[in-house]
Amino acid sequence: MALYSDSELYNKIKGCWLGKSIGGTLGMPYEGKDGPFNLSYYDPCPNGVMPNDDLDLQILWACVLNEMKNPEVNREVFAKAWVANVKFPFDEYAIAVKNLTLGLKPPLTGQYDNWFTCGMGALIRSEIWACLAPGNPNVAAKYAYEDACVDHAGDGIWAEVFMAVLESMAFQNKDINTFISLALEYIPSNSLLKEAISDTCKWWHEEQAWLRVRTKILSKYENENWSDVTMNVAFIILALLDGKGNFGRSICTAVNCGKDTDCTAATVGSLMGLMDPACIDSRWLEPIGENILLSPEIIGISPPTTIDEFTCMVLDLHKRLNYKVVEVPHVEQSLNQYAIKAGIAFRPIAANFWVDTVPKWPYYRSISLPGTLVNMPASKFEDDLMFLKYDIKIRRNGLYRVMFNTKANCRIWIDSKYAFGRECGRMAPSPHRSVLNQYTDIFFSEGVHEIVVIVHRPKHENNIEWQIGVADQSTKIWVPEVFYYEDISSNQ
Repeated sequence: MALYSDSELYNKIKGCWLGKSIGGTLGMPYEGKDGPFNLSYYDPCPNGVMPNDDLDLQILWACVLNEMKNPEVNREVFAKAWVANVKFPFDEYAIAVKNLTLGLKPPLTGQYDNWFTCGMGALIRSEIWACLAPGNPNVAAKYAYEDACVDHAGDGIWAEVFMAVLESMAFQNKDINTFISLALEYIPSNSLLKEAISDTCKWWHEEQAWLRVRTKILSKYENENWSDVTMNVAFIILALLDGKGNFGRSICTAVNCGKDTDCTAATVGSLMGLMDPACIDSRWLEPIGENILLSPEIIGISPPTTIDEFTCMVLDLHKRLNYKVVEVPHVEQSLNQYAIKAGIAFRPIAANFWVDTVPKWPYYRSISLPGTLVNMPASKFEDDLMFLKYDIKIRRNGLYRVMFNTKANCRIWIDSKYAFGRECGRMAPSPHRSVLNQYTDIFFSEGVHEIVVIVHRPKHENNIEWQIGVADQSTKIWVPEVFYYEDISSNQ
């Protein structure tokens, strides 16, 4: 383990946060867009710093740990903070909070009903673990795992572990190729993420041209979810290789690749600033300064207001933790008690199915679905149309968002009135960015309401996937206890 003076650590940690802030600001206007782009500087040029969840959540974790008499990095600490301090409606974040509210504990909170298990939301929190465990990738990896398992699973966890290891090693080593190879050893051999990183390194050494490598990455690893870790981590690696130590070129390549641009550029910027704080030219910092502006969705803390203050907080936490790792005891839990009661029926297609009229309802038999997110073999369709009936309980009058997201042809009725539907499309089952014609905003009175879904049997796909949900219309945050749950343990 390397020994650092306080001033060396301070400069590297501060460089990390400055690079994070600059990269996130550069990429924010292009978030979710396909690219490629041709940026060489901010466009538009900002007038001050903007809040970004990439930094917000790491500030939250630091504040929560700082308030503890004996700080411990473990999933239970983060689980409490998610519920108490985070009001983001975004993708995996909101699913984790919903699951915690239902009574689930990590790691099941990151697995259950979560279409976004492999989103970028955990990877973007990796820097703090490297800064708390500089030069000790084993400890950084364990810290990152405890964080990521609350709201992710699979490669969504390994992406944060990989980046935390990479960043921890970067305190000692400036050879990007070396620490990419070493960090890959922390990812399971059957990981798609590991394959994508290895391919990107190989393609770069063959092509030496970021646009051509980007084309290869998308050809093999593109995902309909623009925040998917596999292609975005590949873009991060590509930007680091293409930049060759040049801060501006590195973060611009990350954004120019497209997709989750604020996250990729922020991650590249933080790593570059950590490796060599002097590489950050003043022209990148002048438009945004060194202040911190927290998103209003982070509540209940008194955050640092400048990068300097945050750096000092993290440096002090590093000393207090002193690379301590706490073994989290195994918690026995099962998803069997979170099955959702519904009705199901099948019938031939009617001539007026795609007309927005109330069809004649068939007889339903009871079914227990694994959750609001379901993946079912198409072979289970007994006829052309599948009818699903969900009863929901609303606890207070108000305006709600009802979402039913699937790639299949579908129609949805609420309390016997046609609500919405569409003929095929993409998946993005999150209330804050619901797909057109896959949701409606509706007033519900307190009491029980009925949602009926009709889905056409897929013609070409082997499986059908769907997710249903009810959210608060104003905040777009899931309402967790609207469905009727049952314990199916006795049926196993």
